[in-house]
Amino acid sequence: MSKSRARAKKTIVKPQVLRIIGGRHRGRKLPVADVDGLRPTGDRIRETLFNWLAPWLPGSRCLDLFAGTGALGLESLSRGASLVELWEQHPAAAKAIAESLQLLQAPEAHLRRGDTLAALAQAPKEPFDVVFLDPPFAADLWQSCIDALAPWLASEAWVYIESPLEARYQVPVNWQVHRQKQAGRVCYALFRVL
Repeated sequence: MSKSRARAKKTIVKPQVLRIIGGRHRGRKLPVADVDGLRPTGDRIRETLFNWLAPWLPGSRCLDLFAGTGALGLESLSRGASLVELWEQHPAAAKAIAESLQLLQAPEAHLRRGDTLAALAQAPKEPFDVVFLDPPFAADLWQSCIDALAPWLASEAWVYIESPLEARYQVPVNWQVHRQKQAGRVCYALFRVL
């Protein structure tokens, strides 16, 4: 085998795939856009999070801000959420989410393309029971989103935040930590809004 052929084999990168880990679409593998810095929430973290949310998720209205791969919104859909909105600005990531929604034949899920902070500045039609906040880590958008979330939250809503350990943000006094864990350099927490 020539050196150039051997080099070509080494540079082949297998495309990322998102696997739904629970619910009616369990085991389903969905495409992930090849976008620099895009990372699905890991299986272990997702499993823990959705175990925490299990009593409240069926029938809930979920909002996946910065959907990225769609991992959190699509998992919610699979586990019985009555409505899921996935917000994503990056065209390739949004296209992959749209393809996943088409594959899953999910009329209860909606993709909103565009800037999340601009969307949060608008008045919601209806508040959400569960909100996932996992922005691109380099963008440092946790506080901006937290500050804009109040009108989007239903009474006794749940807010999930995923961040690097060094991220600093302040939640409102009426948000109580329900559970919090660390996996490597990632911190993830579930808050109950009282």
